[in-house]
Amino acid sequence: MTTRQRTVQRRRGLPLPVRFAFLIVVLILVAIAGLALGSVNIPIGDVMATITGNTTVDPVSETIIQDVRAPRTITALLVGAALGIAGLEMQTLFRNPLADPYVLGISSGSSLGVALVVLGTASSTGAATFASGLGIGPDLLVMVAAALGAAVVLFIVMLAGRFIHSSTILLLLGVMIGYFVSSGVTVLLSRASPELVAQYTSWQFGSYHGVTWENLKVMVPIMVVMILASMLLAKPLNALLLGERYAQTMGMNLKAVRSLLVASTAILAGAATAFCGPISFLGIAIPHLTRGVLGTADHRYLLPGCILTGGSLALMADILAQLPGDDVLPVNAVNAVFGAPVVMVILIRWYRDAEAT
Repeated sequence: MTTRQRTVQRRRGLPLPVRFAFLIVVLILVAIAGLALGSVNIPIGDVMATITGNTTVDPVSETIIQDVRAPRTITALLVGAALGIAGLEMQTLFRNPLADPYVLGISSGSSLGVALVVLGTASSTGAATFASGLGIGPDLLVMVAAALGAAVVLFIVMLAGRFIHSSTILLLLGVMIGYFVSSGVTVLLSRASPELVAQYTSWQFGSYHGVTWENLKVMVPIMVVMILASMLLAKPLNALLLGERYAQTMGMNLKAVRSLLVASTAILAGAATAFCGPISFLGIAIPHLTRGVLGTADHRYLLPGCILTGGSLALMADILAQLPGDDVLPVNAVNAVFGAPVVMVILIRWYRDAEAT
């Protein structure tokens, strides 16, 4: 056995606690970097002093950390965790490695729900509210509209899944439904004022920067509750890995589990989309990266693993998007750098498996 083979064997043999410790350390380091890096770089010492409540920090740096970067960091961590879990749930439910809220059109449904609230109100007050961070009307109203839009699209895809047994065709159907739903947004855009069109278009690029502490008062409780509730679905998800018939023979109420997965995915993806715009590639990439790091398909470990990996990856992409300085890149452009290679690897493996059979 060569040295390289022994090294690979040791890596594969790492116990799960060590792997989780690695993910936790990465998350902490990325979170600190998220508070320190940006258009104005802040020393790590000032960041740690602000976190610990030290009053000797420069007031300007303290204001930047507390009012700008802390809400952005919390938002990225939550959205990454939420989309990672939503993607894992969709990939297991549809038994398709390419399923995620964005590809299946769920994010498009959320966008339509937000558009109905945002673009359906043409008042100047509504436009100002949307420009300030989220959208027209109370934050909760926008979240409900986004979640309902996501749930409707997911319900249509699942309904079609009863008659279509090919996961590939079902995936393409979800993409087509997403295009169909997006046409509704286009119609609303064509009738909206130029100001709202510009604001909505900017929101569609995806960003964690518009979320304020007031928004987080609504976002954090809902997302945290739904993320923790998703942990309870580990056993049903493990049963679904072996097929729906096997799950039913084990006494699982398939309809109830499907409904719970639909509700979980719709709320998680809907909340993320409502506050940050449609975020692409995270839902599809995070579950696969987590499986690779943990080396297991057990959802008891994958669900918390997706929380750690998703938060790190989302915040890392946001940090990289700010590297140009004042000219911040759209976060979806950076997500594609991570996500596209993952999708290509999946497609290559799929092709090889098909050729082998």
